[in-house]
Amino acid sequence: QVQVVESGGGLVQPGGSLRLSCVASGRIFSIYAMGWYRQAPGKQRELVATITNGGSTNYADSVKGRFTISRDNAKNTVYLQMNSLKPEDTAVYLCNVAAQVQGGIFPTAYWGQGTQVTVSS
Repeated sequence: QVQVVESGGGLVQPGGSLRLSCVASGRIFSIYAMGWYRQAPGKQRELVATITNGGSTNYADSVKGRFTISRDNAKNTVYLQMNSLKPEDTAVYLCNVAAQVQGGIFPTAYWGQGTQVTVSS
């Protein structure tokens, strides 16, 4: 019903930057929030940043001051600008969309496949 596709991952040196994009499409009635999570091998999936349809943002303490989440509601797109990247930022980054589909009665979480971010010299 809702397709979520991430892009922008890759290999970057410590201190470098990447910008991730996530586009939601399908039978969407309304998107309430979008967010980024990450998961490294052997670790639990953790929230990185979220943004509501009204523009309210929330960040994990580990990325505050380095990452910025933004969105274009008209395009159902969310971005994650990542600066001053560290090796510990290496993970698969997944986009989550809280959306109500056409004909639905409450929001549901939809996940993308993820995009790999590797920070290494």
